[in-house]
Amino acid sequence: MPITQLPPQLINQIAAGEVVERPASVLKELLENSLDAGATRVDVDVEEGGIKLCRVRDNGIGIPGNELSLALSRHATSKIATLDDLEHVASLGFRGEALPSIASVSRLTLISRHRGQDTGWSVQGDGSDAAETPVPAPAQEGTSVEVRDLFYNTPARRRFLRTARTEYQHVDKVARQIALSRFGVAFRLNHNGKTILNLPAADSIELEEQRLAAILGTEFMAHALYIEHVHNGMTLRGWAARPTFSRSQPDLQHFFLNGRAVRDKVIVSAVRQAYRDVLFHGRQPAYVLYLEIDPALVDVNAHPAKHEVRFRDSRPVHDFVRRTIEAALAETRPSGEGVSSSAPAAMGFEAAPAAYPQSSLRFGSGGTAHTYRGVADSRGAEQLAQLAAESSAVLPDGDEDDVPPLGFAIAHLHGVYILARNRDGLVIVDAHAAHERVTYEQLKQAVDDGHGVQRQPLLIPMRMNVAEAEADKAEACAAELESVGLVVDRSGPDQLTVRELPVLLGQADAEGLLRDVLSDMSDDDGSAERVAEVRNELLATMACHGSVRANRALSIPEMNALLRAMEATDRADQCNHGRPTWTQLSMQELDRLFARGR
Repeated sequence: MPITQLPPQLINQIAAGEVVERPASVLKELLENSLDAGATRVDVDVEEGGIKLCRVRDNGIGIPGNELSLALSRHATSKIATLDDLEHVASLGFRGEALPSIASVSRLTLISRHRGQDTGWSVQGDGSDAAETPVPAPAQEGTSVEVRDLFYNTPARRRFLRTARTEYQHVDKVARQIALSRFGVAFRLNHNGKTILNLPAADSIELEEQRLAAILGTEFMAHALYIEHVHNGMTLRGWAARPTFSRSQPDLQHFFLNGRAVRDKVIVSAVRQAYRDVLFHGRQPAYVLYLEIDPALVDVNAHPAKHEVRFRDSRPVHDFVRRTIEAALAETRPSGEGVSSSAPAAMGFEAAPAAYPQSSLRFGSGGTAHTYRGVADSRGAEQLAQLAAESSAVLPDGDEDDVPPLGFAIAHLHGVYILARNRDGLVIVDAHAAHERVTYEQLKQAVDDGHGVQRQPLLIPMRMNVAEAEADKAEACAAELESVGLVVDRSGPDQLTVRELPVLLGQADAEGLLRDVLSDMSDDDGSAERVAEVRNELLATMACHGSVRANRALSIPEMNALLRAMEATDRADQCNHGRPTWTQLSMQELDRLFARGR
């Protein structure tokens, strides 16, 4: 077959294969055009999931009548004119393919009235080659695009559409995502004549959070932390859910780069690393994040549908996002403000006031011993006893405002849960989970300070038989083990000797600890990120071994010492595996349980 020039209609229908997959992709293109036109209000009407009708009306700047035909021509756009414009593009769409592609596979009507003009103009497309001549039409300022009978002239593609219900689910997802991307734009979605979303413009954080609750649900907002940080020309703001609100799927992860919704592997990795110490394995965080950077530093044309981007230098972006979210999550600990019946879901995040007794928390560098030490069993009881002697264990008779966030212990239930009384009611603490977080954060701090974990020699070195491969691993990683407080020698082809343990672990089971640590030391790629992950995995394993066990009876002073430590420890709302460490029943909830006041 000889080389021939394709007819315009076929060119448009081929292009439609790239940008028009289903009604939802039509809606996405139309909504992005409305936002690029500066609209402050957008109304969407769809019928039969968008297959029969998808109409988008906005109050944007509109299109002059003499340019209306060009709007249905390929590669015609008002958004870029030069290569420099392309490299600094800030608009959502810019290639000029959407409207002609949509018009080639549907019955399209475009009505627009340019701002300042007395009348509107209308042009139609029905998939044919003929270019319509615009005609005058009554219209308000802005643009209305009506797309009917999608794929009516391409039956093969229409057969690939799903049911109207399934197509509507995709439409709804796109509508909600666009509504999340622009808080300042009022947004309404109707389906088959029924209003699904009716969102006023939001010009304050309070109104933004109301929109988030309407789109993502009130449960997300009940667990959300507000984030806002500026650094090196980058701004990150948004909401990240507390670890207790994790998901089995990444279905509540929304990220917007300069107002554009993208799914970027750099950002996904940064968020995952920020949550790595506080989530169960396999669980997914929930978040809505907005990153603003210089458009010249990112290529938004790296993907045909512009779902993915390419950063000029991804490392500073990755580090900025990770550290910002890490800092927010570090503050998820009991505080004196906002501790309520929904705790830990609705707590404040200030450090425990200095007035609370904290003589047992002499945090310092690796060269200074931490008085609050972990114990694995009753053999370490004297350590907690010594600590408890330094702590206040008396519930004050005076002003209740002097009571710390987690209050004061009143009982140890079944050797597992600490019951405490605070200003609001009853606090319940999982002693092992809480102690594990406290110990883990202290171990990490000792390593991060650069002094290493303080060690103590065993009176009698402990020898153990292992597989030869484990002995090889321990010998090769001796320096890494020593950096986390474990001094281990290879004393034979299949034998290891443990000589020193971290002070914080007290009288932990050295053999069980080392076996678990060796099993956690999986092969890594040598990257700084993976090295840090492996180090933290080892410290988490050690913290678990060094934490108070179930059925280990705690005295009132020992329990109070742990409560005070939680209030001063980062991420104390959950253990290293993502489980909550505490909850609260308010007096109102307790009264409801017993029908008091009825």
